[in-house]
Amino acid sequence: MYASFCFYGYLYCMTAQYGLIGYPLSHSFSPAFFNNKFASEKIDARYDAYAIPAIDELATLLKEHTLLKGLNVTIPYKEQVLPLLYDIDTAARDIGAVNCIDIRYSRLIGYNTDYIGFAESLRPLLQAQHTHALVLGTGGAAKAVMYALLQLGIEYKIVSRTGGDMQYADVDEGIMDKYTLIINTTPLGMYPAIDIAPEIPYEYLTKEHLLYDLIYNPEETLFLKKGKQQGATIKNGYEMLILQAEASWQIWNTNR
Repeated sequence: MYASFCFYGYLYCMTAQYGLIGYPLSHSFSPAFFNNKFASEKIDARYDAYAIPAIDELATLLKEHTLLKGLNVTIPYKEQVLPLLYDIDTAARDIGAVNCIDIRYSRLIGYNTDYIGFAESLRPLLQAQHTHALVLGTGGAAKAVMYALLQLGIEYKIVSRTGGDMQYADVDEGIMDKYTLIINTTPLGMYPAIDIAPEIPYEYLTKEHLLYDLIYNPEETLFLKKGKQQGATIKNGYEMLILQAEASWQIWNTNR
């Protein structure tokens, strides 16, 4: 794939490029994952992290890297990138956030693979009691989670410090009893600030609860630790990350 070719006796190396845009981009998972994938599958491609301080700099990035075939998008650009796209996949349009861009003939087409990764990693853990969910946070990742929950037939409420269906102070014992699936989509507890967690009443958690944290670094956030202490089932975002990355790769390589 994307092998070198000869032209008039000269060897031209057309190494395909992929990357991640966001800001900042410390401790990013994607470059190591994709570059290891390229090496193991002997694919002539590379994946780099592009920390751009403003989404307007995407145009300059594309001019400087003309071999870019695809991009992943992370905080804070999953929503800001929408006006810059030539077209948007139906699911991504419904979600209102893009985390994957396919670049074809200089046209940017947006997709959302977060919801695929989340749904596929959550489904095996669901039990009969997990019919109602609390979604902590309102960002682009939260929108993907909400879309996936709708696809899975799970009702949800959004919890946020501002906006949403309720604020954290509104989450009481009755809410916790009913909403046995709780998903953290906020950055609270992410490395290096690992000693904080969303402010919900953890004392009302039971073994009937399932706590899912989109964070994967650290492996077990304070949010998950508090759930584990109460006997709840816990899951971090690492598998979701793998699955959304694989889904991005499938998009980039369809009909190439």
